[in-house]
Amino acid sequence: MMEKNRNYFVAIALSVLILIAWQFLYVNPKMEKERLAAEAQQKITQQTQPAGTPAVSGQAQPANGAVPGAVESRDQAIAKSARVSIDTAALSGSINLTGARFDDLKLKEYHETVDDKSPLITLFSPADTNDGYFTELGYIGNEATGTVPGPTTVWTVKSGDKLTTETPVVLTFTNEKGIVFERAISIDEHFMFQINDKITNGAAAPAALSAYGRVTRFNKPTTPSAYVLHEGFIGVIGEHGLNEVAYGKVENDVPANHEKATTGWIGITDKYWAATIVPPQNLAYESKYAHFTDGRPRFQADYKQDAVTIAPGQSTDLKMLVFAGAKQVPLVDGYEKSYSIPQFDLLIDWGWFYFITKPMFKLMDFFFRYFGNFGVAILATTVVVKALFFPLASKQYASMANMKKVQPKMEELKKKHGDDRMALQQGMMQLYKEEKINPIAGCWPILLQIPVFFALYKVIYVTIEMRHAPFFGWIQDLSAPDPTSLFNLFGLLPFEVPHMLMIGVWPLIMGVTMFLQMRMNPTPPDPTQAMLFTWMPLVFTFMLATFPAGLVIYWAWNNTLSITQQAFIMKRHGAKIELFDNLKGLFAKKPKPAE
Repeated sequence: MMEKNRNYFVAIALSVLILIAWQFLYVNPKMEKERLAAEAQQKITQQTQPAGTPAVSGQAQPANGAVPGAVESRDQAIAKSARVSIDTAALSGSINLTGARFDDLKLKEYHETVDDKSPLITLFSPADTNDGYFTELGYIGNEATGTVPGPTTVWTVKSGDKLTTETPVVLTFTNEKGIVFERAISIDEHFMFQINDKITNGAAAPAALSAYGRVTRFNKPTTPSAYVLHEGFIGVIGEHGLNEVAYGKVENDVPANHEKATTGWIGITDKYWAATIVPPQNLAYESKYAHFTDGRPRFQADYKQDAVTIAPGQSTDLKMLVFAGAKQVPLVDGYEKSYSIPQFDLLIDWGWFYFITKPMFKLMDFFFRYFGNFGVAILATTVVVKALFFPLASKQYASMANMKKVQPKMEELKKKHGDDRMALQQGMMQLYKEEKINPIAGCWPILLQIPVFFALYKVIYVTIEMRHAPFFGWIQDLSAPDPTSLFNLFGLLPFEVPHMLMIGVWPLIMGVTMFLQMRMNPTPPDPTQAMLFTWMPLVFTFMLATFPAGLVIYWAWNNTLSITQQAFIMKRHGAKIELFDNLKGLFAKKPKPAE
């Protein structure tokens, strides 16, 4: 049974090893290949045909009305149209008066690298640029309504020459039928735009209009995707809940059409940034995710609401929200509550272990606000997790200690029963019963801690709070791998090290702690198991070198706490701690075989 217990540990270790090997040998090369392909694609000069009247849900796609032309630089595209500037503490950019598009937006609080002098993150760019990405709100009418606001509509500024948190902007457009569209745009101190449209029917006949909204993007992110993170289309469609679709699926398949709903939101999300639209929550709408290939290929998340009929001389109001910015956890949660946006917190990919992942982030964020360092917050969170699992760990190590105590009796049983496996198993079960030992009790703590480990990995990988968050010394970004390498003596030798040989200081520390933890127990008698336990720390050192530094720091610290905890519990139960004997045996001279 002792061997069976060891087999559980070997099976668990092999499972984790397979997952990490898959990441290292398959996912990482695939991600690198995708990144290189995306960069090559961006260098190709494309012919552009900016989107005219949009193809939105429930409507066949009409021909674009714009004249094809070469892709322009961002500055050229911005300069050729009249605009209203945006200037807040968090955002800078402008609103294009043609189409009233949000197509020029930079995030003031975020840079491309850890260097504060590096360029700001650019979220939106005009459709005529290579990285075109914008949000647009408009209407679909008919011959009776005349021209309605769309991609080519030129709005007039009624008030406000700059959009700030204190000064909203009001735009107007009056069509040939006498229908007046007035759009008031305001913004909070972060990333939420509020759009209030008032439509007044000055015509002699009723006007039926359908509101639409779309988030359009001409290129996928250049950063490679990861299997633990969703990037692409996202939305919560009424009672149908969260709906996530990857770029590739929409690109290769038919558009993803959704059933009608009256509540929810849609958009496009990246790892750290997102652009979403919240339609008016009192009108039914249909929505879809699509990939269009006319002109320049583009991805689009859009909705179209049921028509609203406005009687002559009457008016109606529609309120929309546009989120465009960084997916800060407290901010996204706050928007969900303050604007009553259903499940808006799912804009952040918490994964299957949502019930573990998000509380773990909350705990980590609490410690960050206290210590001011996310690395220290990870260490403190690990202590709390270890404390929560202490009763289980105590049972685990107590079981291991008791198993060691009865080891001589087990050897006697093996000698007594020989090859009679049935008798041997019955004798061992009787021995466990007399000694009050549960041989599989030691497995449960490990099994229960695996979801916690993956939840922490998720937190460190997907939350923007970890992006460019420093620890101490050379670790200036907990979300990136340790930048040092053993193979150039941690930067002392003047040459670049291949990616697969980037074995930094923290992965080495983690490997040492894992090695010591393995040596806390007797060496398995089975040669295969002994070899596995001997080489596993080295293999994990190479594997985890590509993981975020924050996760490696967590693992090293967790191993250290586990060693201390195991030593304390085993000493309390009178069991021998094998660490020092194992280390002596490892480095002791082996006796020469007799001739």
